[in-house]
Amino acid sequence: MSATPEVLFVCVHNAGRSQMAAALLEHHAAGRVRVHSAGSSPADRLNPAVLEVMDEIGIDLSARSPQRLSEQAVQAADVVVTMGCGDACPVFPGKRYLDWELQDPAGLPPDDVRLIRDDIDRRVRALLQELAG
Repeated sequence: MSATPEVLFVCVHNAGRSQMAAALLEHHAAGRVRVHSAGSSPADRLNPAVLEVMDEIGIDLSARSPQRLSEQAVQAADVVVTMGCGDACPVFPGKRYLDWELQDPAGLPPDDVRLIRDDIDRRVRALLQELAG
């Protein structure tokens, strides 16, 4: 693993789960970890409920947009966290992969998306503790 670990969060649309995870890790890591997110089939924009529930905790995602997953992003990462990208996520030997089974927030009301956000936050904090102490 590199001196500054690099984490890539991947989901299908890169409009919800992976965006929340990346923003939460960036927030908590405060520069101790490099963070990226991408999707195997990116949406046109972020999920509005995701924007709302992240804004509630002081994290503004309004300037972000879904990004397409690339082999280069996977190769650069020390840890790849998948969230339902299935077979679309390339696998490279020597990479550490984690698969977080999380409900897709697409079409869910903010109350349900808050529960997903809080679950992601717990997982992100545990990952950060492992990577950066």
